[in-house]
Amino acid sequence: MNHHKSYPFSFGVIALIASMISLCMGTSFAKSLFSEIGAQGTTFYRLIFSAILLWIIWRPWRFKFTRAYIFPIIFYGVSLGMLNFLFYMALRTIPLGIAIAIEFCGPLGLALFASRKKIDFLWIALVIIGLLFLIPNESTSATSLDPIGLMYCVAAAIFWAIYIIAGQKMSNIHPGQASTLGITMAALTVMPFAIASIGVEGLWRVELFWVGLVVGILSSALPYSLEMISLRSLDRKTFGVLLSLEPAFGAIAGAIVLHEFLSIQQIIAIICIVSASMGCTLTAKRGKK
Repeated sequence: MNHHKSYPFSFGVIALIASMISLCMGTSFAKSLFSEIGAQGTTFYRLIFSAILLWIIWRPWRFKFTRAYIFPIIFYGVSLGMLNFLFYMALRTIPLGIAIAIEFCGPLGLALFASRKKIDFLWIALVIIGLLFLIPNESTSATSLDPIGLMYCVAAAIFWAIYIIAGQKMSNIHPGQASTLGITMAALTVMPFAIASIGVEGLWRVELFWVGLVVGILSSALPYSLEMISLRSLDRKTFGVLLSLEPAFGAIAGAIVLHEFLSIQQIIAIICIVSASMGCTLTAKRGKK
């Protein structure tokens, strides 16, 4: 069915794991920029440098473009921009592994809503248990999470679900053109927040551009390319199960790079959400494209 080059199964698994490690390390690296240009500026740097890389790689002007593409690209770009912006705003006060776990509830909720099988109640219960473990309470004041940060995480989860819906409307646009124009639109969406936060002069920090470029490569360009490779050798179910491990990789990257060590309660919460995501993927109906 796929006329593109396919890769061995093991190569696909390695590519996807490398993609998740790259994304989590890139996000950890991005968090180190917060003290310089804030979460708003960091989000803009990630998106604008990713967009520049994609314009160079794909040269999207080579592909056919019609007026019918304009609304899907705007919808896709704005949802991608808001997803990144809200996630980075959450990262100011929420550990990386936990932020990714909560964000995962967006696509997971979308999958459960579309499926509606009896077994799904088990996955919903696991998600609820996981989230309950993360809700701040007096008994865990030392490791409790910032309520504003949690609200940003929940909003990011909602925008991830919207982003998936938006992505499905892009199926008739060339993937290189769709991703390039989409990320460009996402950067333009975030730009007003970044300028309002630190001003144009604050963003124009030439000495930080190389950091933005590294974040763009690690967080977007490299993971996107590796995912494309893995999708050519893994079936969608295997891909989904492996992708469910991302919050765990986030927690490990957060501990190594940012020294964000989680409590046992928070680790259990991540395990619950990862298990729900894996379970949902494994029990999803077959035959869907």
